[in-house]
Amino acid sequence: MASGAPETPLVAPSSDVTDAMREARRFGRYDKDKDAAVSRDEYLANRRKAFARLDLNGNGQLEFDEYSTATVKKFGKADRDGDGRLIASEFETTAVKRKPKAPPPPCVPEAD
Repeated sequence: MASGAPETPLVAPSSDVTDAMREARRFGRYDKDKDAAVSRDEYLANRRKAFARLDLNGNGQLEFDEYSTATVKKFGKADRDGDGRLIASEFETTAVKRKPKAPPPPCVPEAD
């Protein structure tokens, strides 16, 4: 610790969101056409987007430098004192900032 002050440990926040609610949200994010089923294309769409963002030269292949660029930048920005290590308060800034989304439609089981 650079400042000598003890670092407060991070504590995970509690949530009223159940596992079932979390899974319904996840399902809703994948089911783009809202037909209560996730097609193979819908399932792979997020991976395609993530890959395209990382494939900086657009050659359809992901070199390690492309893969690690965003992570190295994120680490450098978080490492405020530039010591090459992240204390808890610096690490906290690396958490993914998610935009609030409208709740997904409820999962409806298929009728037999």
